[in-house]
Amino acid sequence: MSQDDTYKTSNDDIQELVAQSDSGARAPGGLSGKLLWGIALAWALFQLWYASPLPFMLDFGVINDSKARAVHLAFAIFLAYTAYPALKSSPRFHIPWHDWLFALGGAFSAAYLMIFEASLATRAGAPITADIVVAVAGMLLLLEATRRALGPPLMVVAALFLIYTFAGPYMPDVIAHKGASLAKAMSHQWLTTEGVFGVALGVSTSFVFLFVLFGALLEKAGAGNYFTQVSFSLLGHMRGGPAKAAVVSSGLSGLISGSSIANVVTTGTFTIPLMKRVGFPAHKAGAVEVAASTNGQLTPPIMGAAAFLMVEYVGISYIEVIQHAILPALISYIALIYIVHLEALKAGMQGLPKRDDGRTLAQRLATWCGIVLGVCLLSLGLYYGFGWTKGYLGNASYWLMSALILLAYVFLVRYAASYPDLTMDDPDAEIVALPQTGPTVKSGLYFLLPVFVLVWCLTVERFSPGLSAFWATVFMIAIVLTHKPLKAMFRSGEERFGGGVTAGFQDLLDGLVAGSRNMIGIGVATAAAGIVVGTVTLTGIGLVMTEFVEFISAGNIMLMLLFTAAISLLLGMGLPTTANYIVVSTLMAPVIVTLGAQQGLIVPLIAVHLFVFYFGILADDTPPVGLAAFAAAAIARSDPIRTGVQGFTYDIRTAVLPFMFIFNTELLLIGIESIPHLLITIVTAVIAMLIFAAATQGFWLVKSRWYETGLLLLIAFTLFRPGFWWDEIYPPMVMSPPAQIEQLAEKVPPGGYLTLQAEGMNIDGDMVSKLVKLPLGEAPTGAEKLSEAGLTLDIGESEVVVELVGFGSPAQDAGLDFDWRILGVQQENERPSKQWMVVPALALLIILAMLQLRRRRQPLAV
Repeated sequence: MSQDDTYKTSNDDIQELVAQSDSGARAPGGLSGKLLWGIALAWALFQLWYASPLPFMLDFGVINDSKARAVHLAFAIFLAYTAYPALKSSPRFHIPWHDWLFALGGAFSAAYLMIFEASLATRAGAPITADIVVAVAGMLLLLEATRRALGPPLMVVAALFLIYTFAGPYMPDVIAHKGASLAKAMSHQWLTTEGVFGVALGVSTSFVFLFVLFGALLEKAGAGNYFTQVSFSLLGHMRGGPAKAAVVSSGLSGLISGSSIANVVTTGTFTIPLMKRVGFPAHKAGAVEVAASTNGQLTPPIMGAAAFLMVEYVGISYIEVIQHAILPALISYIALIYIVHLEALKAGMQGLPKRDDGRTLAQRLATWCGIVLGVCLLSLGLYYGFGWTKGYLGNASYWLMSALILLAYVFLVRYAASYPDLTMDDPDAEIVALPQTGPTVKSGLYFLLPVFVLVWCLTVERFSPGLSAFWATVFMIAIVLTHKPLKAMFRSGEERFGGGVTAGFQDLLDGLVAGSRNMIGIGVATAAAGIVVGTVTLTGIGLVMTEFVEFISAGNIMLMLLFTAAISLLLGMGLPTTANYIVVSTLMAPVIVTLGAQQGLIVPLIAVHLFVFYFGILADDTPPVGLAAFAAAAIARSDPIRTGVQGFTYDIRTAVLPFMFIFNTELLLIGIESIPHLLITIVTAVIAMLIFAAATQGFWLVKSRWYETGLLLLIAFTLFRPGFWWDEIYPPMVMSPPAQIEQLAEKVPPGGYLTLQAEGMNIDGDMVSKLVKLPLGEAPTGAEKLSEAGLTLDIGESEVVVELVGFGSPAQDAGLDFDWRILGVQQENERPSKQWMVVPALALLIILAMLQLRRRRQPLAV
């Protein structure tokens, strides 16, 4: 077989892998193909209608959330049976009759809640036989659809939780429960919003579909190619330049694709051969692309479906999720670029030849400084200018903003028409010259406008994620339809205007269909993961998990986190990131928060959810299953296990970050008190991550000796967690006597917290002691503040006892109960800032640098 034939076979395998994991491997022809295409298009149009304000403006076609979830799942199940073959041996180019039957049955079972909504409401909690039959059929068909779209793992996990629902009385005592009847279980799981049609499916319906559709349209318009070319024009000439460009382009592609595998294939088919050209071994070239692509889901403002679930599960806004996630994502990508740089230094690699545009370094710097300054001034002008017009014009100012954006779009398309359209060079060609930076950047600046609209709606207007994605998608539809005909018109007949219109319309339809097919797996995954959530709420296993995890971890928070990370990695080998996040966060997040409080560690809920999210993403390149590693290995023609192992070693930096921000929440920008504090946090985090990357590579300025590697790890740990050493010198907290609780409560500012060490008997009759954060209101005295929080106390000289806890009060929510004792009130100790630990860490780093620079005078022996 020739090399071309080998590559063609490999490429076919890659596309097959992507289709199987993301959009369905079946591509029937004839009437079946047209029907499948039409159903996918109808799903996209339904979601656009549901998200738009038009139904409310026209008072027509208004769909409530429950009906929308039912329709959403009906489309997902129908397409799962028609787009995904049952077995590898099943037909790929036609749809068997039984798959049509299963598709219609599954769609009807899901739509049952919409069709019979009125009658179901009249018999809530008392289902009739038909309800149970439909629920059982729907559950079985959903499990099979899940197996087809996502493989057996999620189906097995959901089935095990269903079995646990019925087999509770026969389970070991530690996880036993009274069980549930078939009617009760199916009613709970299928006919309410506690199970399949719960929060996860609601987020998929309201938010996720539109973001996936937005990404599909961006890709169809050519934004993926644009981001890749821009990255190469900027970084390709550096040492190991193609690898650095792969990191940046994969990060930018995270705006387009929430799938690690699709990201690998989109950018990897171009970047991996180029990395091999400049000296990267095949398995390392694939590993760099895997590490960059899996981390694409970490990159705000679009972070995959799990980020939208955090909004519902944690109870914070999406802009807050972005705020907490931004610093870890940035330092993770910076570190990966640095790892690539160290690999290039070790191997003595060079970059690709760069076309000389005749400008000096000073001229280039002046150009970039001008661009940065111009963007900053434009952003400030838009922000304050729009705020000023909004004060005078009210809602009419939105029309003004829309007109300005459209004018900017036409201007940028006119500007881009002056440059040739970007095409991918052949990465296997004998000589590859990098594209010129200026023309490359200018040829697609208008692709940034819909991203600007999305970020503006999310951050400035504070629209919901769904509405923000809707307006960004509407703008993206306009771009897909018009950018080709506009370019043709501006190029004075170089291309036919009519041909551009036809091509734009076809791109739009293909983008809508691609978005729907990419959503099939997410739709059925969120529904199947809802079975797990429903089981937890029905059986109370969440409370059992607290005791179970506390037992196996011996109450040690670090062992508990390692256990959670291992579960996430294990489940993530077979589950998609979204389903993995739902399962693990549902079971483990409350456990970590509760047991952490018992050890005196207040862990914010968002930190735990991001912890689970990170390890769910890392599972995509974890051997022996990591599908992203298999896709990259197919492109690189390397061993997939070796590629996956190497990719995971590159991703150790990402695996360390969650442990760091659990114990140092400043990395999530929580508790930042001032601008200097923010700058110190950012700078030390970046330096710490770069040092950690150098330590894991065994190379910094020169090849590191073993003790230098150990010292680099110590410095990185100190910069990440300066409080660890500082707490040994100055205790962070002091415990005041419980009798002072009213005086201390009076000093708490409105909306602040009083941290109590409390002890009492839990629901199982066991004595427990834990830290409780009690939110306080605006009452003038401490006694009134405690009363407002629902707490009535018997305060003695040596003992404070809880006499009464108000039902549904903050005190009850915080975990306090009748007859508990307050052992003390925890307060922050007045001590010097822990950031002083940065000084000795940097001093030690300078000494290490001097030692390595002294050895660097000799030729490198690496």
